[in-house]
Amino acid sequence: MTPLKRAPLICRTASLLVCLACVACAWAAITATAIAATAIHFEHETLPALRVQLQHHQVHALSFHPATPTGHIHVSLNGGRHMTVAYATTEQTALLAIARADGTPVTIAQAKAKAVKPAAHHKLRYIAGGILVLVIIVVLAVLLIDRRRKLGETDGEDAGGTASSQT
Repeated sequence: MTPLKRAPLICRTASLLVCLACVACAWAAITATAIAATAIHFEHETLPALRVQLQHHQVHALSFHPATPTGHIHVSLNGGRHMTVAYATTEQTALLAIARADGTPVTIAQAKAKAVKPAAHHKLRYIAGGILVLVIIVVLAVLLIDRRRKLGETDGEDAGGTASSQT
């Protein structure tokens, strides 16, 4: 019986790398689908439909997001679906009363005041412009010094060459 030949080291390394790449791709695909499954997708719904669902005890939780003219409500249904309902802020008290009478948990979101950051882009533009001007000045100085050095070398050769030819 002849002994089996072992595959060269390069072939084994390549097959190992291919296997690792396949495992990494499979892990990335599984992770991406898991992340996509956790995202909540809200469907649009009308206010009368919400009232009917509240009367039939189909609503799991409500979250009011008031705004100036109109706000919106995030509705979680018992079946696992999520809806968003636009409403006028004048109707909020009536909707709260209906939801609390039904025993549905209600939260009212508070708008967070955003801190106004000072505009830094003008400052960065001035810094970038200053650096650009400085680089241009340095490049011009180097070119000017190099040119003078080369002109000085050629003038010295010309002067030395004429002096030796005269004698």
